[in-house]
Amino acid sequence: MPPAAEAPPALRLEDVRRSFRTGKRVVVALDGVSATAARGAVTGLIGPDGAGKTTLMRLIAGLLRADGGRIEVLGIDVARNPLGVQARLGYMPQRFGLYEDLSVKENLDLYADLQGVTPEERGVRYAELLHMTGLGPFTARMAGRLSGGMKQKLGLACTLVHPPELLLLDEPTVGVDPVSRRELWQIIDHLTRTAHMTVLFSTAYLDEAERCDSVLLIHEGRLLGRGAPGTFTAEMAGRSFLARAEGVGRRALQARMAKMPGVIDAVIQGSGVRVVTEAAGPSDQTALPSGGSGFALVPTAPRFEDSFVARLRAQSSAPTPTSGANDAPRPRGDPPASAPTTPARSAREDIIVVQHLTRRFGTFHAVDDVSFSVARGEIFGLLGANGAGKSTTFRMLCGLLPPSEGTLRVAGFDLRTAAAPARGRIGYMAQKFSLYGDLSVAQNLRFFSSAYRLYGARQREQLAWAEEEFQLGPLAEATARDLPLGFKQRLALACALMHEPEILFLDEPTSGVDPLARREFWRRINALAEAGVTVLVTTHFMEEAEYCDRLVIMAQGRVLTAGTPAAIKEAARASALPDPTMEDAFIAVIEAAQPARAA
Repeated sequence: MPPAAEAPPALRLEDVRRSFRTGKRVVVALDGVSATAARGAVTGLIGPDGAGKTTLMRLIAGLLRADGGRIEVLGIDVARNPLGVQARLGYMPQRFGLYEDLSVKENLDLYADLQGVTPEERGVRYAELLHMTGLGPFTARMAGRLSGGMKQKLGLACTLVHPPELLLLDEPTVGVDPVSRRELWQIIDHLTRTAHMTVLFSTAYLDEAERCDSVLLIHEGRLLGRGAPGTFTAEMAGRSFLARAEGVGRRALQARMAKMPGVIDAVIQGSGVRVVTEAAGPSDQTALPSGGSGFALVPTAPRFEDSFVARLRAQSSAPTPTSGANDAPRPRGDPPASAPTTPARSAREDIIVVQHLTRRFGTFHAVDDVSFSVARGEIFGLLGANGAGKSTTFRMLCGLLPPSEGTLRVAGFDLRTAAAPARGRIGYMAQKFSLYGDLSVAQNLRFFSSAYRLYGARQREQLAWAEEEFQLGPLAEATARDLPLGFKQRLALACALMHEPEILFLDEPTSGVDPLARREFWRRINALAEAGVTVLVTTHFMEEAEYCDRLVIMAQGRVLTAGTPAAIKEAARASALPDPTMEDAFIAVIEAAQPARAA
């Protein structure tokens, strides 16, 4: 028998172009993108912030009109029949498209009304969706009171009220914890396996690209590559290594490796540094740290992220690992960044002490009997599932929220009696960066410097430092709302460091930004820690937890475990998991606590 004809693709893009006008500027969002997505498969749309992913999703859904080219969805020309396309696809936008003042059931009803699902059909469909997402016990809860992971699943359930043939998911896992991410992927696997649904999935988590059947890699509106994730990984053979050096700290080793000729990426991983080179093998053996004494550079398996970073380095004009991004942000007049800045510490000096911290909202315990301490110059991680109490703990440590019980000492001050002087020693970078969107970059910097009581010559000095150090000068008059996410992050960090704080609080500071921006950000944070600044951070990127000297993992307001990343991973080691990642360890800790909670 002749072979069956190959099914036509679910999605076909031909020379798709789209631009936007912002004031007097014309921004090219998509520049001649051509690609296909196979039926019944998961296609990943991978690219940094501002690459054009959301614009492409909206064009495919018929919510925007392309300036040029052709988009065909399930055999339908989107430009000619957008309503016909919309009747056959589901689109879950960023932030899930929920109405937070409505309950779970009311959100489902609203989407059912919009999608023409009859009352007779809803009972069975709701039961299936609520079972699949685990939201059955929460139908009366307001959407605004759900955790991030539950909002994610409700958004997906609303999108699936009328089963689509093509499902568009626009960064559905940004800002949710690893457990919720894994549960979402289990749902996607179920949909593609049993319903043969086609999924287009955009994401900032590069490990998720490896779950896709194929990926489309775009940058600055152009397609950089397409194919199976394995093909991207295979091209990095012989270019990935794990570096270790006796007597050299991980952060110092990372800074040295980043400056080696031929190195395009250096990130902390476990007790060493993961290194990616321009070509197979280190290009200059004589440049190895310590002259090779006590130094080991061991080949390791490449991963998709290595290829992604390599391609972006080749395309981007962003700072390379050897640029000034390695230097700690510092005010003018300080010694050069190459001068030794780390203070000698003969004994541990705890600059943050938390004892039996509790915060109640009515009868609800958001934080329940939490204790830990943080040493000066330490990077300390606060990890946990959505709703674990991390942000509440942060707000109490910053003096923004009083505790119900317990002791809080920050920089030598008791926050119950001296919150104001303690806040003067703290820099705080909140989720979503807490910038004023209607103000320009320069106006935001001036506002925050005034809030930190900087005036006159001192204020002018620090404003000039911030614009130069974070390369914000060319964007000084740009409105903060219109900045790319990576530049919003830079601006928020500059504002938090304006008054040279002893302690820096970072609440999910890299959520949604691209890998190059995350690397630049962490080089700055590592250099600050080496200079003696204490850093507390929350993050859902488990690989970023590797940057922490110590961390705690929380759930339901309580600390489940504490220790170094290596010790927490070692505790998760088992015959079925001989080499656990930080994400494996996190999930193991959370799941081990669930039976105890139930008991």
